[in-house]
Amino acid sequence: MQHEACVAERMDAMGRRVIRSHLIEQHRLFYAELPFVVLGTVNASGEAWATVRAGQPGFLHSPDSSQLNVSIPRDRADPADCGMNDGDAVGLLGIQLETRRRNRLNGVISRHHEGGFRISVMESFGNCPRYINARTLEFSRDPAKSSAAEPIEELETLTGAAARLIQSADSFFVASYIGDQRDVRRIDVSHRGGKAGFAKLENNGALTIPDYAGNLFFNTLGNFLVNPRAGLVFVDWEQGDLLQMTGRAEVVFDTSEAALFEGAERLWRFLPARIIRRPGSLPRASTARTS
Repeated sequence: MQHEACVAERMDAMGRRVIRSHLIEQHRLFYAELPFVVLGTVNASGEAWATVRAGQPGFLHSPDSSQLNVSIPRDRADPADCGMNDGDAVGLLGIQLETRRRNRLNGVISRHHEGGFRISVMESFGNCPRYINARTLEFSRDPAKSSAAEPIEELETLTGAAARLIQSADSFFVASYIGDQRDVRRIDVSHRGGKAGFAKLENNGALTIPDYAGNLFFNTLGNFLVNPRAGLVFVDWEQGDLLQMTGRAEVVFDTSEAALFEGAERLWRFLPARIIRRPGSLPRASTARTS
């Protein structure tokens, strides 16, 4: 991807500078402030899933620069939970919507109980705030406490409430990965943002997503070129609903097609294989856009 964009040499030098095998102090403090986290996992069938889990600030805690503790209980209703076993690879994104800060890491899970796990950090780096639509969140209940959620829906197609969420969303999260063996995989989970409805739902059930000018790491799209498996999650913060999908993605280099999306440099498409809607799985949040 970097050769395609003519930035490979420049990004090689930058990557060696900013991608670390440990957590810097600033990131360790940052994670401890967050009320939710985005996780990317892979199950035994090789399906990629992305999810969002909430907790009281401090549920993410770094005892030292090589580890991050994640204090969340097992949730068998979450399809991403199947990839959170001892020895599994995981990707993590911490994002603070009100300040538009975000940091990412990937690593391997050590799990010794059902109440959480520890990630041994393999790669850690920060991201710029571009395309993060700033908003404040105030949860209606303690995010660490579960509530009686509505029945989970496994959908055949993206219609009804699922389609409406996509058409109104100004952001979502995407998981991708490379590597076959679970303990040596590199899983990435990333944020995508734009104007409301920027992810276009096609008549055939696929999603077309514009790729805007960014940090040129190409973590997500680079993974797609090697392995097309992907997982997406859309969040309705006000209702607490999660729309999770796993399927396959492809990068579209046709510049004439990308020109149909204002500001896009290229596109990518996602065709879902499984679609799960989980109403009320997160605490409802009153949201206020701040930008």
